[in-house]
Amino acid sequence: MEVLIDKSKKIDVLLIAEGTYPYIRGGVSTWIHDLITGIEELNFGVVFLGSRKEDYTEIKYKLPENLVYLLVTYLFDETEKPKPIEIEGDKKVFDYIDQLHKWFKSEDLPELPNELKKLDFYTEFVKYSDFLYSKRSWDFIANMYVNYAPEESFVDYFWTIRNIHAPVWVIADVAKNVKEFDIVHSPSTGYAGFLASLLKNHHNKPFILTEHGIYTKERKIDLLNADWLKDNRLFFQKDMGEIDHIRNIWIRFFFGIGKFIYNSADKIISLFNDAREVQIAYGADPSKCIVIPNGVDIDGLLPLVEKRGEQYPKVIGLLGRVVPIKDIKAFIKAMKITVDKVPEAQGWIIGPTDEDPEYYEECRNLVESLELEDKVLFLGFQNIKEILPEIGLLTLTSISEGMPLVVLEGFAAGLPCVTTDVGSCRQLIYGGLNEDDIKIGKAGEVVPIANPQKLAENYIKLLRDENLWKEYQKNGLERVKRFYTKKMFLDNYRQIYREVRDGRDIL
Repeated sequence: MEVLIDKSKKIDVLLIAEGTYPYIRGGVSTWIHDLITGIEELNFGVVFLGSRKEDYTEIKYKLPENLVYLLVTYLFDETEKPKPIEIEGDKKVFDYIDQLHKWFKSEDLPELPNELKKLDFYTEFVKYSDFLYSKRSWDFIANMYVNYAPEESFVDYFWTIRNIHAPVWVIADVAKNVKEFDIVHSPSTGYAGFLASLLKNHHNKPFILTEHGIYTKERKIDLLNADWLKDNRLFFQKDMGEIDHIRNIWIRFFFGIGKFIYNSADKIISLFNDAREVQIAYGADPSKCIVIPNGVDIDGLLPLVEKRGEQYPKVIGLLGRVVPIKDIKAFIKAMKITVDKVPEAQGWIIGPTDEDPEYYEECRNLVESLELEDKVLFLGFQNIKEILPEIGLLTLTSISEGMPLVVLEGFAAGLPCVTTDVGSCRQLIYGGLNEDDIKIGKAGEVVPIANPQKLAENYIKLLRDENLWKEYQKNGLERVKRFYTKKMFLDNYRQIYREVRDGRDIL
C-alpha cells in the first residue's frame, strides 16, 4: 500500500477504482476521469486496487488538480502478505469463518452476519496471519475439501480458498488506513464495492454504488471461460450443465459480496433500466435503485463530423481492449466475410493489447490464418479525436457490456454503429428512453452475440448503402445531443452527492 498523492486537503468524494483509473485507459477509467474533471468544485480521492504491481505500467492520464489523494495497493502482491509464522489459531475465529463459508454456499444468501460486516473483524479479531499460516486455517480448508470437493485436486482447492479470501485482508488494511472522506463512491461491486462497504459501515459515511455493467454477471462469464480453472472431475462424476466446485466457489463468492454491497449502499445507480432490473433481481432494494445514463463531450466531438468529409472511409473500427469479453475473434471472422464482398474494406482494432497477451496472440494468429494481415490491423491505443474521422463505421462485438461510452462517442463523431445485443446497446441504437427517443429512429444495427455472419451482413449493408449510412448518422447525432450529454451526466451526479449528504450543500 502506497500513497502517491496527498495534497493535505479534505476529500469530498473517495472513488474506489478496481483495476481501472489511472493505470488503464478507456471504459470505466474514462468515466472516472470525466467525473473528477467535470465536477471541479469538489476534491476527489482515488483508491486504486490492482492485481499485482507488475501488471501495470505508468499512469495513463494527466491527473486533475482536484484529485487530492491517490492510494495504490495490489490485492495479490506477495509484498502485501505478512511474514510466515507458526501459529495455532483461535477456534472462535474459525467458527466465524465457517459461518462465512456456509453463508456463501447457501442458495438464498441471507443477510451477512453483523460481525462479518465490521472492519474490526478483519483487522483485530482474525488477523491476516491467522488466515494464511495457522494450523486451524489448514484444518478448516482440509475439512471443507473432504466434505465438498474430494473429486477436485486438493492443491487447486487450497489455493482457490486462499486466493479468493486473501484480498479481503488487504482491503481491510486499506480501509483502516485510508484518509478521511465525506462520501465513498465505487464504480462496481466486487473487491472495490467490498472496500466501500467496509468504509461505509466503519465510518458511517454515505456510500454510492454505480454499476457500469453487472459485475457479478461479468465475473461469472469470465470464470466460466477461464482456462486457468481446470475441471479435474472424471466424466462419470459430471452432471450435464453442472459447474465444477472450484469454479462455483469463485462465482458464489462474487454473488455473495455483491449482495452485501447492495445492502450497504445508500444509492445504487445503473446506466440503463434493464440493468436496474437485474440489480433488483440480484438482491438490490428497488427504493435505492436509480438510472443515470452516461454522457459525452458533444462540443468536443462534433467537429469530427466535418473533419471526416463527404465520403466516409470503408473502415470498420472496433474501439476496445483486446480481451475475451470483447470477443475480438468474432470481429476478425466477420471481417473475413466482409472483405470477400467489399475488398477495399479494412477492420481496425483500436485499444490496448497488453491486458491479456495470450488472447492477443490468439487473435493475431487468427488474422494470419485467415490471410487478413493487410485487412485487420491492431493499432493499440489511439486518441479518439484523431482516429474517429478515419473510420466509416463503428462496431462493438462484446459478449457483455453496460452502457458503452464508445457508442455515444461514435454517435457524437457522426458514426453509425453495429453492435451485439448486450447491455444498453439496443436502447442506444434503436432508442428506448421514451417515445421521443424511439421516434428518432435507428442509428445502426444490433445483432446476436458471437455471430460473425450477422455482423458481416450489416457491415456490408452499411458500407454499400450511402443513403442508409447518412440516415443512421443523422439519427445518432440527434439522439446523443438530446439525451446523452456530459452536462446532464455531471449535473445528475452533483445532485446525488447533495442528496446523500442529507441535503447539505457541499458544492
